[in-house]
Amino acid sequence: MNPNKPTLAIYGIQDRDSYKYPFYVHDHNLAIMQHGKVVEFLQLERVSRRKRDNSLHEQLYALLKEKRLLGNDYDLVFVDNVVGRTFLSSQGNVRFEAPLPQLLASDLEPGNGWWFGKQASAWALNHELAHICSCLPFFGPFKPNSLLVHFDGGASKSNFSAWLYRGDKIQKLTAHWDYQYLTSLFNANALVFGMIGAKLYDQNSVPGKMMGLAGHGTYRKELNEWLKKHDYFQHIWNKKSSFFQQAKADFNVDLKSFDQKNSFLQDVIATLHELFVRETLEIFKRLQQQYNSKVLYYSGGCALNIVTNTRLVESSIFEEVYIPPCCEDSGLALGAAAYAEWRKHGTVEKHSPYLNNWNLPTETLQYTPEDLELAAQSLLKGQVIGVCNGFGEAGPRALGNRSLLCLADKPKLAQQVSMQHKKREWYRPVAPVMLEKNARYFTEKDQIHPLSEYMLLDFDIIPDKRNELAGAVHIDGTARIQTIFKREQNAYLFDLLSLLSDKYHVRALINTSFNGKGEPIVHTSEDALNSAQQMGIDGLVLNGKFQQL
Repeated sequence: MNPNKPTLAIYGIQDRDSYKYPFYVHDHNLAIMQHGKVVEFLQLERVSRRKRDNSLHEQLYALLKEKRLLGNDYDLVFVDNVVGRTFLSSQGNVRFEAPLPQLLASDLEPGNGWWFGKQASAWALNHELAHICSCLPFFGPFKPNSLLVHFDGGASKSNFSAWLYRGDKIQKLTAHWDYQYLTSLFNANALVFGMIGAKLYDQNSVPGKMMGLAGHGTYRKELNEWLKKHDYFQHIWNKKSSFFQQAKADFNVDLKSFDQKNSFLQDVIATLHELFVRETLEIFKRLQQQYNSKVLYYSGGCALNIVTNTRLVESSIFEEVYIPPCCEDSGLALGAAAYAEWRKHGTVEKHSPYLNNWNLPTETLQYTPEDLELAAQSLLKGQVIGVCNGFGEAGPRALGNRSLLCLADKPKLAQQVSMQHKKREWYRPVAPVMLEKNARYFTEKDQIHPLSEYMLLDFDIIPDKRNELAGAVHIDGTARIQTIFKREQNAYLFDLLSLLSDKYHVRALINTSFNGKGEPIVHTSEDALNSAQQMGIDGLVLNGKFQQL
């Protein structure tokens, strides 16, 4: 690889069939880095406005041409998928064929590349390592003797892999499908799909819905044993009545349908979820004991499981735990580009999560105290406002630049945001955002874990302070806090929260992603205005300037 060239990484493997919706392959993305810094990042869905878009092979030429990037000379890196290792653009002008090894490689693999009319040097990075290396742009190079883990629905040759970074090399420890029974609970289990009311085209949204509904139930040991005995009822796609019959026979529970407010069904899904959490923690314990690593880098779709992350941190299995904000497939190109840059330069810069910059102006965010006061007054009136500032967040969660905000102390307002504006299910919670001092106030912790910057942890809220967070506290008394530690993290959000806290004694806001039902998070100011009008929210902040709607 040439240290003087920028790196262009692509995750754009074509799906296995021409479905109307992303199925085996989803969340195509592209990243350009140079000298360890992200220059361009594209989550395709944000620009195309198609949720989890997987058609980069069709759009690549037009996207690069529009930005006049076709003629540039790059080190090319392609990320593979369980469905294959070939990238072929629809026009045939970009082709990459990776080798087909029996074993999972621990490094970049040279392949045959053709790039817009000429032979090109290009490499493949397997899906597993691309997930793990999505940590690099946010935390910098891996620390010595650290454990690197990917846990996902499926990568190239595994759904779970573990690696050791030692002596400036990444050493593969294990890669297999042995834990697929755990990830299948979230994306391929007929019982869960039935309880959620999901169809096949909903599969990518099932994990989040499952985690939300699980919070309303209680783990029961006898249900755990019963579910295992019946193989988690994972194959009852066309005979769901067999589950009802078994529940009647074994627990004398008379079910006619999958009523999400039924306490037995809530306990079933809570038990399935807790089973995943407990067994995942045991996996990490065994790995730590075997390899004696004090530092963990963890990525893959499973790293979005808030309960598991929180238990992992609180268990002190590892002294340090790092999880990137784009740990699922939307961060694969970032991971691949960062790995190549690390190889070339020996380092990678640390970035904020606000990397979604494709076709967005690089204008400096500008606002006055009067602009902040207008937004604060709207919020204090119980209104819902959208924020579209600067570049968007990398990953699936809005962290203040593409967010819907409202007061956090009113459950009816939280329900309004979630169900009326976003058209989400009744059981899905929303999260609060707050300054670090207020996170300490609500939790009475001396220190707040840094992963809460990315909204990746739950916190127990002190009982006598829950009323102040009543719209964002889960049924178990926890809240998924996003913590703003310093102004450099997000200047506008820091200043708005400081104004509300210091002047009006409002210590938190609800923060949920700025998107309507079935659409991606907004990208441009035009997207924000259109979505705001369709969703019926009250106000909008565009690059710092507030406008009433």
